[in-house]
Amino acid sequence: MKKPDSLKKMLQRFVPTLAADPAKLSLFVDKGRIAARAGGTLSLEYRYTLNIVVEDYAGAVDDLMVPLLAWLAEHQPDRLEGTDPEPFTFESELLDADSADVSISIELTEAVRVTPKEGGGFDADHLEEPRDLDEFPGVCCVNLWQLFMRDQLVAQTSDPAFVPNA
Repeated sequence: MKKPDSLKKMLQRFVPTLAADPAKLSLFVDKGRIAARAGGTLSLEYRYTLNIVVEDYAGAVDDLMVPLLAWLAEHQPDRLEGTDPEPFTFESELLDADSADVSISIELTEAVRVTPKEGGGFDADHLEEPRDLDEFPGVCCVNLWQLFMRDQLVAQTSDPAFVPNA
């Protein structure tokens, strides 16, 4: 499974508290299942709940949730589509006025195409998620600059070379 490692790296890079102290982040795969069909193929789909635990979190909760939504838009876009407006769940144990232990649960899938090799063995290729490229342009890992006049968007760019005047 590749998604837990991808999500861990992204959170450690983009969440200030976790960038400063990566040991506060733990990930667990719960309720793992395999979906497969008979019929001459060993291709499969991993289905599991990823439990993300952040201990002694003292940052703004938005600093944790927004990057997570951006990661979902790229790596598990079906969690943001359809009729269910809740892409994941979370629980929090308030430790004091400034910190909490936060547990986030996300249902994830990973499709794997298995093909036989000549002479024996197999290749297992983890497939990219199909996604609508227009859904959230420029959200994950690329700055998206927008200019609003009152409540109307008048210009935007996701060009990484664009640097606004300070």
